[in-house]
Amino acid sequence: MEEDLLKKIRIRPIGAADDPHMARLVRESLRRHGLDIPGTAYFDPELDHLSAHYALCPDWRAYFIAEGPAGCVLGGAGIGELGGYPDCAELQKIYVAPDAQRRGLGRALMARAESRAKELGYRRLYLETHSALAAAIRMYEALGYRRLAHSLSSLHGAMDHFYIKEL
Repeated sequence: MEEDLLKKIRIRPIGAADDPHMARLVRESLRRHGLDIPGTAYFDPELDHLSAHYALCPDWRAYFIAEGPAGCVLGGAGIGELGGYPDCAELQKIYVAPDAQRRGLGRALMARAESRAKELGYRRLYLETHSALAAAIRMYEALGYRRLAHSLSSLHGAMDHFYIKEL
């Protein structure tokens, strides 16, 4: 079943038409987990305009969409610069629609983001998450992300789990 979905998915750079779909997906996911609170991506000012945000600095940032067979947005993942750490990018806004979860889509999106990070010259990837997102945490750890004792950023103060991976 997992491979069947992945064969029908196209992972591509985000476009302006994807912005409302990703903003809704992110907010609904955070709301479902009780994380529609300050200090999460729920209130990020760029959330409603992800395509423009990532297009501003293409040498440092990238965001990818997983598009389903009918053209629907099933998820997304991005990378962006991490202030104070020039060789380290932050893995950002990794979200997959509930009906597409546990089918390999998150891993595929992360692989594309990691690949782009390497192309841009980053040597490490950092990410922040929350203990309420247990399935995501299991995926990050299975993909080789190592837990850190503290945050490397102050942007999302509600996050309580921090990870890094050497590329």
